Amino acid sequence: MTERTNDQALRGDGVEVVRSPVGPYELVRLDAGPIQLTAVPALGGRILSLTLHGREFLYRNSRLLDESLRPRPGIQPVPQDGPMSAWLNWGGDKTWPAPQGWDGPGQWAGPPDPVLDSGPYGLRLTVEGRTAQAVMTSGVEPRTGLRIERRIRVTAGRTAFTLENTLTNASDRPRRWAVWNVTQLAGTAPGSYPAGGVYVGTAGSGRPETVGLIAGTGRPHVHRTSHGVLHVPHQDVVGKVGFPDAAGWLAHVAPQGTLTQRFEVSPAARYPDADSRVEVWLEHPLHAPLEHLGGLQPLDRVVECEVLGPLQELAPGQSTRVTVEIGVGAAVGPVEAATSWGFWSKLPRLEDGRLVGVFVPFRCGFLTARPSRGGGEPVRCGTLVAGEACAFDTRPGRLAAGAMVIALAPDGSDATTVGSLDTQQSKG
Repeated sequence: MTERTNDQALRGDGVEVVRSPVGPYELVRLDAGPIQLTAVPALGGRILSLTLHGREFLYRNSRLLDESLRPRPGIQPVPQDGPMSAWLNWGGDKTWPAPQGWDGPGQWAGPPDPVLDSGPYGLRLTVEGRTAQAVMTSGVEPRTGLRIERRIRVTAGRTAFTLENTLTNASDRPRRWAVWNVTQLAGTAPGSYPAGGVYVGTAGSGRPETVGLIAGTGRPHVHRTSHGVLHVPHQDVVGKVGFPDAAGWLAHVAPQGTLTQRFEVSPAARYPDADSRVEVWLEHPLHAPLEHLGGLQPLDRVVECEVLGPLQELAPGQSTRVTVEIGVGAAVGPVEAATSWGFWSKLPRLEDGRLVGVFVPFRCGFLTARPSRGGGEPVRCGTLVAGEACAFDTRPGRLAAGAMVIALAPDGSDATTVGSLDTQQSKG
């Protein structure tokens, strides 16, 4: 294993980590081949770029940053405090504590925040074989008593990575907090990309499917798709909706591609914001600030996909952690399910005597369907290329409903069930 804390580039088997000075801070780029991530430890430990074959997935504020992620002239990247109107929203992906609020010490009164949101984070880099890792660690924020650690891990050839977020109580008294990971993505004009927006898988737990949280100009509207998934279309509204029944995955679909997030949920635990496991915030350009939201005045169409962990009572020195698996791939329509290997734009099914489906993998390999029991030969569905759609329409042989769809590495190892066959008739 190779470890560095200086500006030397690290290289492994198909992975590379490079530290580059840009203006007043440095960029840290993790290159896994098809995807590249760029983090800025000095800006609250943010990930400010995530590209797949050069296509950018994350929103970043072009009024504050140029294409090289250098601050625009006159922009000072320094720790900030004050009202929401003073916040420099750089964009990207960041981790905050929840619940948010300004009513007492049990709420995080940010952003802005001079330590957790805009303060500098320490950095540690390691490369081992086909894996590269960056660990960014904040200082201790005195109001919350928290230190945040963000651990990013990429693997050569894959279009998915893991982001492990840890809150540690560094104070001398008990605290109660939850992890809150916020990913900002660019929205589109309403109706310009009908499949676009956020898709949230539901658990059928009996909890409310949605709960209205913030109405800036209104509340985002949500509808259920035909496959038991909730869809928040791109729309011109400033507001937030929560998902207490989220099953552990979400996806954002836009013209540049699809980004998915997978995470564990704790069915018996309490979550912030009316038990929301996922939250979606939408904003669009406004001509005047929203005084009831601290003077917030959005200037761009932005979508926030927010993953929350359960509320935890933390004794001094204790931590709470949420790991998010983030993957990117081609945009081929709505998302019906997300797995560790990739996501389904069309779940596998037997439809009018044919075996059909559309799967977008995060790694290379191949896809087969196998009988769930008894005899019958497996059916090869297609070859998997990381980040690209695998659409299949083939004869099913002796497969029946309930047969399993398996993803395998090119050498046949790491066989993982990614779906099972349903039976549907086309509607013409």
